[in-house]
Amino acid sequence: MTEHNVSEQPASNDNPLLVSSGLPPFDRIEPGHVQPAVEYMLHGAGERIGALEADLTPTWEGLIKPLDEIGRRFEYTWGPVSHLFGVKNSPELRQAYEAVLPQIVDFGLRVKQSEPLYRTLKEMREGDAWDTFDTAQQRIVTEKLLDAELAGIGLTGESRKRFNEIARELSELSTQFANHVLDATKAWALVITDPAEAEGLPPSLLQMAAQAYNEARTDGDETEATPEQGPWRITLEAPSYIPFMKHSRRRELREQVYRAFVTRASEGELDNTELCRRILKLRQEQSRLLGYDNYAEVSLSQKMASDAAAVQEMFETLRSASWEGAKADLKEIQDLAIERGQAEPLSHWDIAYWADQLREQKFKFSEEELRPYFPHERVLDGLFSLVNRLFGITVVAADDQAPKWNKDVRFFHIRNEDGETIAGFFYDPYSRPVNKRGGAWMDDCLSRRHTKSGLQIPIAHLVCNCTPPVGGKPSLMTFREVETLFHEFGHGLQHMLTTVDYPDVAGISGVEWDAVELPSQFMENWCYHRPTLMGMTSHYETGEPLPEELYEKICEARTFRAGSDMLRQLTFGMTDMALHADFDPDGKETIFDVQRRIMEKTSVLPMFQADRFLCAFQHIFSGGYAAGYYSYKWAEVLSADAFAAFEEAGLDDEAAIEKTGRRFRDTVLSEGGSRHPMDIYRDFRGREPNPEALLRHNGLLPAS
Repeated sequence: MTEHNVSEQPASNDNPLLVSSGLPPFDRIEPGHVQPAVEYMLHGAGERIGALEADLTPTWEGLIKPLDEIGRRFEYTWGPVSHLFGVKNSPELRQAYEAVLPQIVDFGLRVKQSEPLYRTLKEMREGDAWDTFDTAQQRIVTEKLLDAELAGIGLTGESRKRFNEIARELSELSTQFANHVLDATKAWALVITDPAEAEGLPPSLLQMAAQAYNEARTDGDETEATPEQGPWRITLEAPSYIPFMKHSRRRELREQVYRAFVTRASEGELDNTELCRRILKLRQEQSRLLGYDNYAEVSLSQKMASDAAAVQEMFETLRSASWEGAKADLKEIQDLAIERGQAEPLSHWDIAYWADQLREQKFKFSEEELRPYFPHERVLDGLFSLVNRLFGITVVAADDQAPKWNKDVRFFHIRNEDGETIAGFFYDPYSRPVNKRGGAWMDDCLSRRHTKSGLQIPIAHLVCNCTPPVGGKPSLMTFREVETLFHEFGHGLQHMLTTVDYPDVAGISGVEWDAVELPSQFMENWCYHRPTLMGMTSHYETGEPLPEELYEKICEARTFRAGSDMLRQLTFGMTDMALHADFDPDGKETIFDVQRRIMEKTSVLPMFQADRFLCAFQHIFSGGYAAGYYSYKWAEVLSADAFAAFEEAGLDDEAAIEKTGRRFRDTVLSEGGSRHPMDIYRDFRGREPNPEALLRHNGLLPAS
């Protein structure tokens, strides 16, 4: 695009992606705004970088401040585009996103590979003024140097050219991978017309499936689905897939749905198999250009874990503690299946069903029985009450003060103990398979930073895929959905309660990836704390709180199949690490062979022959978890040990809980990425973390 064309780009009041203050105007952003706004922004940013390179001084004001101003421009222009790509996807947005993505990647490389910027950063680190920088500032400079090194600053000539080609291709392949998963998930459905085939399915699923059928009807279809008579449309989205696999009595239908789920994006036009291999091959080539043996080494250079041996040690500690329990888990459900008349050997599509049957038999309750006690609004109230007690903050609805991308989106302010608004968040609660990707996530919308007009407070995006309101009933949550909400809110707290004024290390920014799950997994523990749980239950029809016996059963059921669940997560983490550490993309072994090899050590039931789950494993192929999926378990050790601090203080002692909560707020949540996470953790806990609490919470500690 010529300079002349750029100058004719729309003014900021015409293009909502070119605003530079307030909340992003999500209600006005259209796909047609993307390309002109992003190209206009990149042109301006390129000019600023050029001017900066021509007149550099090795000071905070001379280098980091100007770079931060460029980052703020990205926050307002590219940030909303990336966000809408996940929550309001469309063919038009996809086209616009993909048109500018290579330019975004190129600009990122241009900055990280700038010799003048790198030289000046080194001058800062080696100069006399280094000791006058605070810890956070030193972390920022050190991390920018490492970022530059991992972005190929040390490469020249053909090596640099090849590195950049790989970076661009990886970015495109990652987007393609995610689109294939979204499209494959959306494209498949099982329509049930015979009520006999819907036996066992809970009312909430029948309502949702009838609604899904009506929404997907074509013009010629005059059938109006009802929850009682169908037809019912079962999809591969979690709120539909999970309850179907747990409750459908029709084994042949479970098999059909299971096969569809584990083979998503593995055939036809949407086949990700070759993309997986290509991504792994490019990552390996990129790593070797940088002087590393494999991509796992590149990943670990930016993590809390010191090296691969530390990760493998954790894997083995957790795996060996879980194996016997998982064997016992499998035998229990095999025995139940035989007792209830299943003649066929247990298959993968039987596990969720018989595990749920066993759960009901053991604990005399089902997840569906709990649902009426967890109306969405009540759960939110309970969550907000908890964070008020722990961290002294108040969450206040401010829906009329924010532009939304969907009618169901909410907006809230966070106020501190003095009543001052210190942060805010958008909350997008419900599943929308048509244009919203599955899963749940937190992302930053705006970072905490000082601007010319004052302090910009942090704003978060909290995105879930909970069961939406159906058939006149409010949204009723499963207990798992409650845990997921608490999890994502934990991420949000670290972003929103930061007291660091440098965006590069404020909140979750700059936190080592294997420590970033600490606050989120820590928050999940409170779902089992009696006052917290009881405080967020209220039967949507009667207003009655959760019966005491159901609460006790939830706590008993917490360790149900803990060994199996632990091994399932280890399967993902160990497979990810193996693919990025010692897999040869050009060798005879396939990615599915690697998964099978790992599952011989992590799965009591041999891997399903047709399993192609890796083709939909977005965390490692289109998310940020490549050679880092182990981070969930690494951080779970931290989070369980952190919660143990509250247990030791006394969970029923409000004063002690408040004191410990404020200490957690003022260390882990407040300091974010401004210091090394182990140093921050020691300040909170008084020592380094111990895996004992995690094994104890899961009932996996060996009997003494």
